[in-house]
Amino acid sequence: MAAMPIALGSQAHVGVVGAGVFGSWTAEHLRRAGHRVTLVDPWGPAHARSSSGGESRMTRAAYGKDAIYSRMALDSLPEWKALSDRAGLPVFIPHGVLFFTAFPDEYFRDTLDVHRRLGLLSEELGRDELQRRFPMIDFSDVELAVYEPGFGALMARRAVQTLVAEFTGAGGVYVQSEVRLPSLPGPLNSVQLSDGSQLEADAFVVAAGPWLGKLFPKLLGELIVPTRQEVFYFAPPAGDPRFQPGQMPGWADFNGGDFFYGFPDLEARGVKFAHDVHGPVVDPNTQSRTPSESALAEIIAFRDRRFPLLKGAPLTGAEVCQYENSSNGDLLVDFHPEVPNLLLVGGGSGHGFKHGPEVGRYAAGRLLGTAAVEPRFSLASKGAVRSRQVH
Repeated sequence: MAAMPIALGSQAHVGVVGAGVFGSWTAEHLRRAGHRVTLVDPWGPAHARSSSGGESRMTRAAYGKDAIYSRMALDSLPEWKALSDRAGLPVFIPHGVLFFTAFPDEYFRDTLDVHRRLGLLSEELGRDELQRRFPMIDFSDVELAVYEPGFGALMARRAVQTLVAEFTGAGGVYVQSEVRLPSLPGPLNSVQLSDGSQLEADAFVVAAGPWLGKLFPKLLGELIVPTRQEVFYFAPPAGDPRFQPGQMPGWADFNGGDFFYGFPDLEARGVKFAHDVHGPVVDPNTQSRTPSESALAEIIAFRDRRFPLLKGAPLTGAEVCQYENSSNGDLLVDFHPEVPNLLLVGGGSGHGFKHGPEVGRYAAGRLLGTAAVEPRFSLASKGAVRSRQVH
């Protein structure tokens, strides 16, 4: 029998394990609600091995029929913009986002329908208009595109580190330490930190990204699965402004569930390319962070076909990271079935970063008993059979 979540009183102390985008926003929303919050991470906010690290993430509301994620992206955007306005360097870069396809299907029709229902500004574009507005991309086989001018890039590591700095500046506590969980089940009153001390709290949130399965192997080992992902950056032609934000959008060449995506040359890092297909299952502690020749060759072949002006462009950098996938791509925000004061948050599945503010708001609401339960985020809805539905 599942344990029943407990209701937190006023000014409770909450321990949040994991200073990625989900844990940091959950900690911040709990702090705003008047609670004492201690945020803990073993390597630092948005560190290099986390799923919240790296340079950039896309924020967009194109989700096909999945209006729940379109709404979350839209509702998260004001928080990202406000954080960006307060930061010393930009967190949000509004260069617009373009989804296009050679094979129009229900994903695009549903996206446009959801956008209309949400009152979201977006444009349906055909091939001629695409080529006129975005000449750096070859649209010769493209039939349809959806352009979202109000969205863009989130500077991932900077965003999380800025948020944690604000959290601590406003009275939240951050501790860099590894957490060791005691034997379960039963209420969780304290956890051991790697310096030998104990962190005592009224409730805990574990937002450990790709480490969730390692921390809870029996419960989540088959439900939250990390996969290897690789991204690459290329130098644009010297002096060519067409690859800069404001002229080139973030983009996704979307053809079913297997697509390539990328960004303009953000802050002189290079033009970014990635293949949004799940790689092999990995251990986030031990997987090699050396880019593979096969992944690079695949990206170059795509780049040369879709972005002919970048043919022969020098490689300026690469990153190896991971997704932490639920079976169908839905997020996980639910209580541990045997620990009534332990909330599990994760399953970003490669698309979760943009939703950080709303995930944090919902997670805090679950702990405080103020949020209506969303069945799609429940533990009960997660399976072990991979069948990705959310893109």
